[in-house]
Amino acid sequence: MDVDIVKKIKIPFSPPDISELEIKQVEDVLKSGWITTGVKTKRLERLLAEYVGTKKCICLNSQTAAGELSLRLLGIKPEDEVITCAYTYTATASVVEHVGATLKLVDCQKNSFEMDYDSLEEAITEKTKVIIPIDIGGVPCDYERIFKIIEKKRNLFRADSGTGLGSRIQRAIGRIIVVADSAHALGASYKGKMLGSIADITNYSFHAVKNFTTAEGGAMVWKTIDGICDEEIYQQLQLYSLHGQSKDALTKTRLGDWEYDVVGTWYKCNMTDIMAGLGLAQFERYPELLQRRREIIEKYDNAFRLLGIEVLSHYTKEHISSGHLYITRIPGIISEQRDEIIVKMAGYGIATNVHYKPLPMHTAYKNMGFNIKDYPNAYKRFINCVTLPLHTCLSDGDIEYVIEKFTKIVKEYI
Repeated sequence: MDVDIVKKIKIPFSPPDISELEIKQVEDVLKSGWITTGVKTKRLERLLAEYVGTKKCICLNSQTAAGELSLRLLGIKPEDEVITCAYTYTATASVVEHVGATLKLVDCQKNSFEMDYDSLEEAITEKTKVIIPIDIGGVPCDYERIFKIIEKKRNLFRADSGTGLGSRIQRAIGRIIVVADSAHALGASYKGKMLGSIADITNYSFHAVKNFTTAEGGAMVWKTIDGICDEEIYQQLQLYSLHGQSKDALTKTRLGDWEYDVVGTWYKCNMTDIMAGLGLAQFERYPELLQRRREIIEKYDNAFRLLGIEVLSHYTKEHISSGHLYITRIPGIISEQRDEIIVKMAGYGIATNVHYKPLPMHTAYKNMGFNIKDYPNAYKRFINCVTLPLHTCLSDGDIEYVIEKFTKIVKEYI
């Protein structure tokens, strides 16, 4: 990035909120002599599982790894179909390609970034094994509607007949499986239940720009499945994340206990104790971080709704968001005007963003045969979308400055 541009940035888009507590935790790890997966990672897994209401959790190096391992755990094969929404980041959908399954995209709703549930219902076939809903900005999807659709289509579901764990999980669940992309949504709840305890599998991101960060990182949790041992699932995920090696590095350090086996030619995507140290400190601070996000959102809402700007409904009677993104939509503008607004905000030293450019607009997905013309709602929601800074490093003065400048600029267009 140009040095002059960096100097002009008064309010960055999403810097990590790092306190002395995080620094101390990482320092402890560095001084301990053990910096890869170890006791801090295991402790973070236990805390996260308890927090979201599941029995087990596995921490990995990204939500993308969690998404892919979810599909591999379920035994998803090339002949299977996985459905998600066109309005998302590539990580939601790319994992379907990674396992060789058929990706099916549905449009979002006319008045929401959530997938069009009527289109979802129409897209389900006998080959559909998984649906990936997306909790964009930390706002929960309508999980009740999703599960009603799945129940309605239960007769179409064809579980694998094999003896592997994935086949056994498919038969035990006996319907299309919900693997939630909750990358934005740690701490969110839907109808009184924490996300993580609703979908069959829920995956989180702890990337540097997320509410809860381990620099890079993510986690997977799952609901207990009748007839399937949670520990068996956890051990399989451990194998997937560590080259299929039967012992992790910490276990191998025990005196005389070097011997191990490689039971599968799998992957390398474990979380380190350095990352987990950050996470443990973030976890301790997380309630106050979520509360601060809510305060910022309420200030933004009070200012921007009066202008007729569409904003996400982060807090309703049905759900509580994690408050990850403040996505706005400015009525009546086109994409070129949206881009002008972003440049003008930058002129005031305020970094903004766009969430998201729909998948069918990207080269990789065009090459797969997707065309944005088939997703008109996603396109219409994209062209007038601006995401404002929303993070816990913002001061009250920063918030007022963003409100003042955004209001001034938007009034030129509406």
